[in-house]
Amino acid sequence: MYDPAQILLFIIIITLTVFLIILGIQVSLILKDLRKTIIKANKVLDDSGEISEAVKGPVVGFSNAIMGFKAGSSLLNLINKVSSKDKGEKNGK
Repeated sequence: MYDPAQILLFIIIITLTVFLIILGIQVSLILKDLRKTIIKANKVLDDSGEISEAVKGPVVGFSNAIMGFKAGSSLLNLINKVSSKDKGEKNGK
């Protein structure tokens, strides 16, 4: 009926089919885990963007305040120079 070569070939084909089915299931599970990991990494990146935006606001405000103080200081220096020149001209006459 069947010679030994056909039986051996049939056993090899069945074994390879089982291995390929198991391999396919494992690959699908790995891809599913990879998808979850990518979603989590994306969420972490979104959260870090929100954190950096939250930190950016006060830092920009503080920087603007420092620049305002600096501009006010230079304005006061200019006023002092002008007033000292006026006093010098009045005292000199």
